[in-house]
Amino acid sequence: MDFSLLGPIAVTTGSGELSLGPAKRRSVLALLLLQPNTTVPLEQLIDSLWEDEPPEHARTVVQGHVSRLRATLAQGGADAYGIELTTHGSAYVLRLPEELIDAHRFGELVALARPEEAPGDAVPLLREALGLWRGPALTGTVTSPPFAAAAHALEERRLTAVEALGRAHGALGAHEQAAAVLYNAAVNHPLREGLIAGLMRALFRTGRQSDALEWFHRTRRLLNEELGVDPGERLRGAYEEILRAEEARPTAKPAAVSRETGAGTAGAQPGARVPSQGGPASGGADGSGRGAAAPRLLPRPPARFLGRERQLAALTAILTDRTPQESPLAVVAGPAGVGKTACAVQWAHQHASAFPDGQLFADLRGFGEGDEAAPAEILRDFLLALGTPPERVPTSAEAASALFRSLVAERRLLVVLDNARGSAQVRPLLPGGPHCATVVTSRSRLDGLVATDWARPVGLQAMGYEEGAALLGAMLGAERVAEDPAAAQELVALCDGLPLALRAAAAQLTARPRWRLARLAAALRDERRRLALLSAEDTGIAAALRMSVARLSADDARLLSALATNADGHLNSSVAAALAGYDQERTQDALDRLAEMHLVDEESTDVYTISTLTQLFARDERGEG
Repeated sequence: MDFSLLGPIAVTTGSGELSLGPAKRRSVLALLLLQPNTTVPLEQLIDSLWEDEPPEHARTVVQGHVSRLRATLAQGGADAYGIELTTHGSAYVLRLPEELIDAHRFGELVALARPEEAPGDAVPLLREALGLWRGPALTGTVTSPPFAAAAHALEERRLTAVEALGRAHGALGAHEQAAAVLYNAAVNHPLREGLIAGLMRALFRTGRQSDALEWFHRTRRLLNEELGVDPGERLRGAYEEILRAEEARPTAKPAAVSRETGAGTAGAQPGARVPSQGGPASGGADGSGRGAAAPRLLPRPPARFLGRERQLAALTAILTDRTPQESPLAVVAGPAGVGKTACAVQWAHQHASAFPDGQLFADLRGFGEGDEAAPAEILRDFLLALGTPPERVPTSAEAASALFRSLVAERRLLVVLDNARGSAQVRPLLPGGPHCATVVTSRSRLDGLVATDWARPVGLQAMGYEEGAALLGAMLGAERVAEDPAAAQELVALCDGLPLALRAAAAQLTARPRWRLARLAAALRDERRRLALLSAEDTGIAAALRMSVARLSADDARLLSALATNADGHLNSSVAAALAGYDQERTQDALDRLAEMHLVDEESTDVYTISTLTQLFARDERGEG
């Protein structure tokens, strides 16, 4: 007789699986199996079976389930296995050999495995342990906090075993197998830093540097967006280890050169980069980084990216229009949630081949809950990626900036600086060579870069009805949107055409496949619920707006709150001054700063608008929502 907790609750005998009955009866058995050979009070069973107030007859219900379980086990031949379900006053105990429980066998196998000391023995032990799992733990039990906590604890043990199996494969040099073991777990647990760090190392050791670094950048963004924290020591350590290891890779032997094309034809190692004519990356191993492989630090292309043809074309015109003395610089600016990062990363992937000496990417964290990224921190990452030995990376931002410009002076390199707060944060990170190009994204217009560095602005506005409906179709399926085009149009309007809000709305509908679009639209009409519905945990439009407002001065934040009380969202500086109680000059200066941050929009001279979602957020902050 075998008892299963690692998947659907089940009892199996030689003649098949026993019929255990409804969810509450399975839950009683699961709780007894979680505490085998231990007295379990009736009150604990009642508290676990009913999430809300239990019914008056709860004791009778539990007693009935215990009685039926006892009969079911007896019919399955429990006596032959030494299994007995007994009553002790107002408590129960399930006596049995614990090795009959899959969770116990799992723990024993994992405890025997020593992935670092004996990886060859650990691999079969861990594979056998993980093979006991048949799905999410405790499937079929009631959805109460005690069972959720128990299932979570079992899942944590499973993930620890997955990580150990990955380490064992890695210790044996089987890095492809390690990556395969860790990948699915990482997809399902994207915030588990130890798991991601192990996957990054495995991917890197199979020659997939860009994939490894992509996992780091994606996890860093998720940690920031969902938990408001930066990567911890394990994840950061894996990232720096990969960057440093690039510098130690053997360089390719000199290649024979074709007389007709000038391209290398022999002697190049697999994966080695042939330097471009515009910016050779070859050179001596003098610590300059000139012999390192071309870095590929871009995050993965944005999923379901649609539209923005005009902005992508503008970036192409700006960033490929090189003059002998200047490296082009574009600033993609727009309000929170409008898709600035997606647009910049999409363009970077489309044109990566134009920058054979590498693509660098950094999140400057200008609008996050933590501190913005210091230039010295970003420059260190860039220099390591370019092959500079760690001991030769300068500690001061000024010296690191100078070394960075020197290393890339003759290279064809793309630099993407995401989420910048201000121009001063960006300037030390700009390459100086004529063959380099830089894209900066920010909620601020970064007028300082336009003035001093001839940055070319690319404004990103909310999506129109057609683009917004197309995005919903890409997320939900065109058929579902085509069922009710009027509701799709209303959803775009209720989301202010912001891709982040539309994606959050699509997430709500994806989780509720039976909902029609009109049902969500009806829910979003309630202004008190709209921001909550357009959020998923700590992500969504409210979280994005909170980061923008957090960067305002107290006076500007008060003005924004005052503007939110205006009924239709259209006003001029005189109306704004009256609402805030400021004088005209003070109001005009504050409006200019809010417009620079894209919290209000100046449609024409002295005509300002504030979006509905921004109004709702500001009202909530005032406590008026």
